[in-house]
Amino acid sequence: MVGIDAAAVETFLATPGAYGLTVDARVERIDTHISVVFLAGSNAYKLKKRVDLVYLDFTTLEARHDACKRELKLNRRAAPELYLDIVPVTETGDGLVLGESAGGTIVDWVVKMARFDQSDLLSQMAGRGELTVAMVEKLARQLEQFHKHADVSQADGGQKRFLDILESNRKNFDPFIGQIYPPNLIERLSRLYAESLEALSELIEERRTAGWVRHCHGDLHLNNVVCLNGVPVPFDCIEFNDEFARIDTLYDLAFLLMDLAFRAKQDQRLAAQANATLNAYLQAQTPDDLSETLMGLRALPFFMSVRASVRSHVSARMSARHNGDAPALEGVTLAYADFAEELLRATEARLYAIGGLSGTGKTTIAKLSAPELGGVVGAVHLRTDIVRKRLAGVADADRLSSDAYTQEASDMVYAEMARLAGIALDAGQTVICDAVFAKPTERAQIEQVATNRSIPFAGIWLTAPANLLESRVEQRSEAGTDASDADARIVRQQLSYDVGELNWTVVEAAEEPETVLSSVRAALNMTSPAS
Repeated sequence: MVGIDAAAVETFLATPGAYGLTVDARVERIDTHISVVFLAGSNAYKLKKRVDLVYLDFTTLEARHDACKRELKLNRRAAPELYLDIVPVTETGDGLVLGESAGGTIVDWVVKMARFDQSDLLSQMAGRGELTVAMVEKLARQLEQFHKHADVSQADGGQKRFLDILESNRKNFDPFIGQIYPPNLIERLSRLYAESLEALSELIEERRTAGWVRHCHGDLHLNNVVCLNGVPVPFDCIEFNDEFARIDTLYDLAFLLMDLAFRAKQDQRLAAQANATLNAYLQAQTPDDLSETLMGLRALPFFMSVRASVRSHVSARMSARHNGDAPALEGVTLAYADFAEELLRATEARLYAIGGLSGTGKTTIAKLSAPELGGVVGAVHLRTDIVRKRLAGVADADRLSSDAYTQEASDMVYAEMARLAGIALDAGQTVICDAVFAKPTERAQIEQVATNRSIPFAGIWLTAPANLLESRVEQRSEAGTDASDADARIVRQQLSYDVGELNWTVVEAAEEPETVLSSVRAALNMTSPAS
């Protein structure tokens, strides 16, 4: 009969026989607030709970079937290798079976997935200190392409959606005020959110009308990304409520950035991953898209804060349901709320520049410095080698002809980098620019960007012996993976340049990167992060 209860279905799916396994085979069960996942053999089977949570209603078979179909379709955009099929649970005269059966009655549906090792979740890798910068950069580039091709939805998102989210957050905070949350914390958060949304409403609406609200993942944190054969694969996107997934692309990215930045509070190493995620996403964009995204970064602290608030009240509800873990969960709950407030506190934007001949390690030092230079996830890193490739419409590793390196072409590249730096600074983002800067006019041009905005500027000039420069660029050129086209011939040419008077701080760059970074920190009066 169609009315068979959920407990009977769950009991059946917990048995090895449901999957044709031997009686001694192990079936593992994982519960979420809306699903039960059964791990059996080489597959996983996801059953929708028969719940009505206001924003979703899975109380009917039809609704659960539709949700399973949507989950399969939407997740196959990013994880086709994981999402295999949807399978009915059928009642027959001999009991329940998994799959169709002649004369049987379908009583439920499950999503059939390829099983993976839980230890390969990026959240687990981060906890073990194994989540690399290269991995998150790869994920960020994938996400940028995912967003580029996602369906545009101008009817969704915008200021109204955030008003609804903030109202929902406040209602979810209320039961825990005085128990977990100090009343004044929630009052401050409410005031800051109101002020922030008022200041950002025009930008948020402009992005909606410009097509930046798209059908995104919607729930993109580290526990929803798995590493498969060295490739990060996002899964478990939001399928049950389109309004939750049709959001600003930067709000989608903000969940991933918030997760990394929050974890960096306990493991400072992850600050580099948070910064690398942002910059890899930006550097993957076309010039036109990048300009709009840099303008949109003014809303990034707000977007990240809203994500932190949601995680906070979700943790609060979990603490109420898990008494044994309540103290730890309450600590996480409050930490998320404190982080949400911290993200809304304005920081002063600054402009930094790192120059030097090819092979001095400018990009390496810029990448190492960027996480420490301020802002919610560190500095935006702009690099002429990347700018040049984007203007030419080619990939980073594609080699450009000499026509791309004429004086006129180089002037365009430096002007574009200065323009992009100005946009990011106007959005409240600290910026670090990475280029040779061999000409006094090039250095003056980037300094003027800061002067025009009355913001602090600091320039670093790296230097190293000629033979070391040649050796470094030759190794890089042979690898063929970097955006720089410089080789030993270019280095010898640069060595003949008259760079003019240098008013930037000169730093010797012959040593290992960490040693050079220490010198740069000293030059910029930076405090070394805790190990």
